[in-house]
Amino acid sequence: MRKYLRNLFLRNWALKLVAFILALVLWLTLIPEEKIFSEKTLTIPLETFNIPTEMELVQKPSPTIDVTIRAPNRLINQITSANVFAKLNLERATFIQEEYPLNKTMISIPEGAEVIKISPNKVNLKLEKTKQAMLDVVPNIIGKLQEGFKIEKIDVSPTSVLVKGPESKIKEKDKVRTSPVDISSLTQSVELEADLILPKPDLRLASSQTKVKISIVIKEEKEATEPRKKGKKQENSFLL
Repeated sequence: MRKYLRNLFLRNWALKLVAFILALVLWLTLIPEEKIFSEKTLTIPLETFNIPTEMELVQKPSPTIDVTIRAPNRLINQITSANVFAKLNLERATFIQEEYPLNKTMISIPEGAEVIKISPNKVNLKLEKTKQAMLDVVPNIIGKLQEGFKIEKIDVSPTSVLVKGPESKIKEKDKVRTSPVDISSLTQSVELEADLILPKPDLRLASSQTKVKISIVIKEEKEATEPRKKGKKQENSFLL
């Protein structure tokens, strides 16, 4: 038996090797590409949507995750991070829950491909209650008037705006500033518009208003008279 097996594998081994290689090439050539699969790992964007009304996302999850995808060879090269993404639905999110699992149904991939691994398989985020507050508007005046002029009054309209954002980020003492207004070249009263600049990036205006009107009243300073010196000049003139 041993001799038989030895002759079976070693007899004419060169011809058998060639035959095996030819059979393998023929098999790879004839088998449809749909039947040959490959895998690749991509770093894809993670999006959140359906944040509940009156809630704010204060601690955001990682903006990307890694996914391993299995697909036919004819398709694998067409799959990139440009056409694969993950979406986390926060419709049922609560203030208490901070850990959210990720699963295959959240991954959008081309038809014919399959997600076989997600890393990490969960993300952490935090939600807070939305708060609104009226904050005072403070004009941001820069520069210095030319000599001989002074600012009589500065008015802002409106004097306050409604701001909203996460509860922990809004403080009643916060101020909304305007974009810089340079007065160094002004010689007369003026009314102009300026953009609103919020005190923190987490806040936003509650209305569509993004500008305020600033009224600057400028007056010319009168030179102080010197009556004593003037009197002396008149006296000397009279004596002459």
